[in-house]
Amino acid sequence: MRSARSGGLDGARPDGVHAVRIPEPGKEGSMKQIERAAEISGEWAATDPKTRTAVLTGVADALDAAGPSLIELADAETRLGTKRLTGELARTTFQLRLLAAESGSYHDVRIDRPDPSWPPGPRPELRRYRTAVGPVLVFAASNFPFAFSVAGGDTASAWVAGCPVVVKAHPGHPELSRRTASVVVEALGRWGALLGLVEGEAAGVEALRHPAIAAAAFTGSVAGGLALARIAAERPVPIPFHGELGSVNPVIVLPGAARSRAEELAAGYAGSLTLGNGQFCTNPGLVFVPSDSPFVGLVAERLREVPAAPFLNDRVASGFHTGAERLAAIPGMREVVRGPGAQLLEVALEDFVPEAAEECFGPLGVVVRYSCLSDVLPVLAALPGQLTTTVHALPEEAPDVEALRPVLADRSGRILWGGWPTGVAVTAAMQHGGPFPATTSPASTSVGTAAVERFLRPVSYQDWPSHLLPEPLRDDNPWDVPQRVS
Repeated sequence: MRSARSGGLDGARPDGVHAVRIPEPGKEGSMKQIERAAEISGEWAATDPKTRTAVLTGVADALDAAGPSLIELADAETRLGTKRLTGELARTTFQLRLLAAESGSYHDVRIDRPDPSWPPGPRPELRRYRTAVGPVLVFAASNFPFAFSVAGGDTASAWVAGCPVVVKAHPGHPELSRRTASVVVEALGRWGALLGLVEGEAAGVEALRHPAIAAAAFTGSVAGGLALARIAAERPVPIPFHGELGSVNPVIVLPGAARSRAEELAAGYAGSLTLGNGQFCTNPGLVFVPSDSPFVGLVAERLREVPAAPFLNDRVASGFHTGAERLAAIPGMREVVRGPGAQLLEVALEDFVPEAAEECFGPLGVVVRYSCLSDVLPVLAALPGQLTTTVHALPEEAPDVEALRPVLADRSGRILWGGWPTGVAVTAAMQHGGPFPATTSPASTSVGTAAVERFLRPVSYQDWPSHLLPEPLRDDNPWDVPQRVS
């Protein structure tokens, strides 16, 4: 789920140009926030799972209690509507509680007993676990002012890993960010230094350069994410940068499904494309359909009826319109719908060019018509990395799906059979990430319990006395964490 995919470090790219001005280090405030996080880092990393569970649950309870006032403020700043925001706040507090309930499994404890007859040579005693990396910098997103913002999934997963967090607030909802931070810090009590808040591009860049920051998470534009990733990589001590950037989430409709389920598929696609006014990282912006399918006409009928909806802000709106004009100008592209609330373009597979797969953050879809499914495979294989890909097929089309599956798995982090990609479940098996440019870290996810892994690093102890080991590695296992013993 990303910030406004339009430009700048805050996700605004109104002119579509992939260039970003890196501001000079700025406010002193970010330094103080990071220093507070660094001071508490070791103490928080040494807390047991029960303590972390209690702290995160307390934050969730406080956010629920402040819900009505937070939702009202969020609606005033983001135009997302109270119904959507009520659900998003519920998701936010749910993921806090879900992550808090991990009970130390994230330590991934592995214990190898000594073995003098180990084939390659005598094996010493080795005990390995994962521990906190240190203070984490989180760049908040604009389109999820709760779930990917101050107390969102990045913050929650870093806390569970044992890391304090400094959040770079998104300028799309500054008052909400401050109010949320106030509620959270009060709920944290003695652990209040676990959350810091900085504002402004200069402060965000300064924080990213600070030597105490050990990792960063970002949700936003490709241009902004790459600029920040470069800073993270060029520091005197480079740090992991977990960025979620751009995705058009291709959908492939096989001939049998196109013939027998045309109405159903058209309704589903139109709904998923325009959900949230197209301002989701998982909206399906690209769909491949057979040339003889009525799909395009059926989708067009529905999209013409979609009313205009507000964008998150003027910069997002400007970026969308610029992107739509760019796509429409591609040779061979035909404009099917230019309605008040959605746009639809169409191109033949033989006229498809890579530029047609660039994300346009908003309610715009590109339909690619194909005559032979085998011709689609090389096009899919050449697409940039995606968060999701989706297949709609009949059971009897299984042989064709078998040919598609490895190609789709190579290009995306989540592959759907039927359904639509806009729903992202917060659960253990969710993978919300993918090959570049979907993310900068294809091995990680920013949604679900596995998101905690981004902020941990492995450490192995060899032949240490048990009483001197960290609690998760001891034989008496005082934290009662899962241990895998050889």
